[in-house]
Amino acid sequence: MRLRSSPFGMPARRSSTGVVLVVGAFGLFAGACKSSASSKQLPEAGVPDSAGGKGDVAPVTGDASDAVGMGGTADVFVARDASNASDAGSGSSDQAVSSSADSAPDGTPDTLVPADLPANSADTARDTSGGTSSHVSVLQHHNSASRDGFYVDSTLSRAAVANLHVDPAFAGATISGPTYAQPLYLAGAAGGPDLVIVATEQNHVYAFDAALGGKPLWDQSLGMPLPRSRLQALRNGCGNIDPLGITGTPIIDGATRTIYLDAMIIAGANATAQHQVFALDADTGAVKSGWPVDLNSAAVFGSTTFDSLVQNQRGALALLDGQVFVPFGGHIGDCSTYHGWIVGVSTADPTQVNAWATRAIAGGVWAPGGISSDGQSLYFATGNTENQSNTFSAPASWQDGETIFRMPPSLAFSGKAADYFTPTNWAALDNADTDLGGTAPVVFDLPGATPSALIIGLGKDGNAYLLDRADFGGITSPLVLASVASGTIINAAAAYTTPLATYVVFKGTGKNCPSGQSGGLAAIKIVASDPPTISMAWCGGPSTQDSPAVSATDAQGTDAVVWIVGSDNKLYGLDGDTGKSIFAGGASGDTMSSVQKFIPPIVANGRVFVAANNQVYAFTP
Repeated sequence: MRLRSSPFGMPARRSSTGVVLVVGAFGLFAGACKSSASSKQLPEAGVPDSAGGKGDVAPVTGDASDAVGMGGTADVFVARDASNASDAGSGSSDQAVSSSADSAPDGTPDTLVPADLPANSADTARDTSGGTSSHVSVLQHHNSASRDGFYVDSTLSRAAVANLHVDPAFAGATISGPTYAQPLYLAGAAGGPDLVIVATEQNHVYAFDAALGGKPLWDQSLGMPLPRSRLQALRNGCGNIDPLGITGTPIIDGATRTIYLDAMIIAGANATAQHQVFALDADTGAVKSGWPVDLNSAAVFGSTTFDSLVQNQRGALALLDGQVFVPFGGHIGDCSTYHGWIVGVSTADPTQVNAWATRAIAGGVWAPGGISSDGQSLYFATGNTENQSNTFSAPASWQDGETIFRMPPSLAFSGKAADYFTPTNWAALDNADTDLGGTAPVVFDLPGATPSALIIGLGKDGNAYLLDRADFGGITSPLVLASVASGTIINAAAAYTTPLATYVVFKGTGKNCPSGQSGGLAAIKIVASDPPTISMAWCGGPSTQDSPAVSATDAQGTDAVVWIVGSDNKLYGLDGDTGKSIFAGGASGDTMSSVQKFIPPIVANGRVFVAANNQVYAFTP
């Protein structure tokens, strides 16, 4: 995807001890570049004093105040959707942080949901004494590999949500941003605190105690981020994130308590740009043995070699079959000869790397939601492709752009029509830069429908593309095509079912809204029939550039609330069935500092967490 005129191409109240992890990027600094990671334990920082003051937080080198881009977030294990971020540029991928819920998190390590279980299945965490924890974890972008963005929290009823406010007991979670990745939440192990984890463009990853005032526990610096000035050699005006560090949402393996992420780093004697894939110990921040993996030397697909400088990592990461998967697109402006890439690294032996890349130039996998999964296959969407002259026009024949793919963990694409969907007007979409790559596909089931195993994609052309998960059809018409927005759709969409209906909600200007309704969000209703039907359910909410998430008090979707951060940097909650406002930002003290595009809130243990540029906020009833 490319941007031609816009400066942005695309894009709980708790008493128990807890920890929050945050991932960030290094600020620019003078002197020699650092290629080695360093972790600082912060046992005292951020502890409230008796006068109500906040303890000092270890300083972070660098100034991110000039950052205007919209980095991405990598998501963990479960993925939901990816948005075509206007600041990510054509084909650039943004990442989204991932999370998964476990039914037992009071101080015990989470176990990842088995691959053959539904995306929203709860995983059970057990402490060393064999007891079951009662806290949940958010391990990846949109809380699930399906990227549906659905959370269950029995305390956040619609009545309770009306009394939401910023939690004053969580004031210590300050970070060096900007922040484009979704925060994650890891339930404590062996009686330890719950962690809130955040990554930033300064290449810093932070862990905070979720209970003790957001007390900083550790701060891992992974290396010097890439200054935007280095991209100007590719094309004048290339890129819009400055500096460029960790953009995509990381993902956490709850069983091994390992954080996986990608960071853009300036490293080596020649100060080269390197996308490095890291594995961090979630409890200490230490880099695990054998990591990081430099993709400049590790990622190859046929005759196409990986060039970190031309690739951007905006989409959320995924975990499947013993591998961490990282999606890549390009920088805003469709700079140079980048490709859409999926890179898989073995978590047991990081020297084992698989890769797939688009045949044509561009075709980035850049949506914030990155890669989604049903526990067996990987699903992702590519953006617009270009001819070999790199002149912003479609290639003579289809070469992997404008496509929703199903891929096995081996990344060996079958080439069969059942495993990919491409609109018949793909060339026109290429030429108009109205690609499918701005929103990651969302995986869901609709009992009673024919077919019932479905996947939905949302395009910059304003269309919803509903597909039969058993047979995508190749270059053809989708199972259901519906025009649902009057403008582009770029975000991480959320899917949920209530006692009344099944919905998909997205950031965009809805089409055919109910009389008198308008707003920054639109929710479509998908009815179980043969084939399913799509209609506009509601339009509402504030003006926004961010992505929605949904909570309910039970798995049946009772009291469903759609969460979104408005352009005014306030948190809003909407009735999931009607779009009616339930929580409209709170008091003046509940306004946050600047929140970057496409970041969704997360819900964990009675609170709603939002990662802003320089602080993580917790909202509680």
